[in-house]
Amino acid sequence: MSPNNSTTDQTFSLKDCALIAIATGRRAFTLTELRNHIRDVGIDCIYHHFWGGLLGVSFEESEFNNDFAIWCRKHLHEPALGEQLSVIDPVEHKNLEDLRLEVLDVIDSRLDESDASLFLRAARPFDFLRSLLVIFDTGKKLIRPEDLPSVLPELTTGSIFYHFIDARCRLDGGLDDFRFWLSGFGEEYSTLCKKLSGIDPFFSSLSQVQEELTYVCKQHLNREEI
Repeated sequence: MSPNNSTTDQTFSLKDCALIAIATGRRAFTLTELRNHIRDVGIDCIYHHFWGGLLGVSFEESEFNNDFAIWCRKHLHEPALGEQLSVIDPVEHKNLEDLRLEVLDVIDSRLDESDASLFLRAARPFDFLRSLLVIFDTGKKLIRPEDLPSVLPELTTGSIFYHFIDARCRLDGGLDDFRFWLSGFGEEYSTLCKKLSGIDPFFSSLSQVQEELTYVCKQHLNREEI
């Protein structure tokens, strides 16, 4: 499947992916340095530090859902700021630039309210990484939506990441590949699309997202009892 998928070609080609972390050479020891680097780095850095951990690359603590929050809490010893950053949900933003602005707003507010934050220096720096997504064609294809309930449990977490998370950065309107594909069949699957849109992939593991996708598709398509 591609963003140019048409109603005359409704085959869904299943892909897998791996995320490679690449060092940028940028490091921050203070909150001001962190703020300035976040302002200047490429958008793939923002992508990596919010989404990369879902594929097991960089997150250290499940209760903190992005690398900026983890570093502020654990290494800069700013627990309140860490909590504020941890609740930022990238799904709620129309794009990564919009997400970057919210992160900067939260950090700027902390710098404005606390002079002490200006002088804190972490023993361990924040190393900025960027993501390179490597995509694999699995050779598997979906022909009709009714195949989803049986196929979804068999997918790798890399496939879930590529089709349900990375797609939101590739397709207009923040759609994932499943909803984009289903929309090609007209209104018949609009209710299923609406239910899928309610799944937030950021505060769950990929395995949990996969289970929820499967449950929703089974429930809607009545393939078997839940």
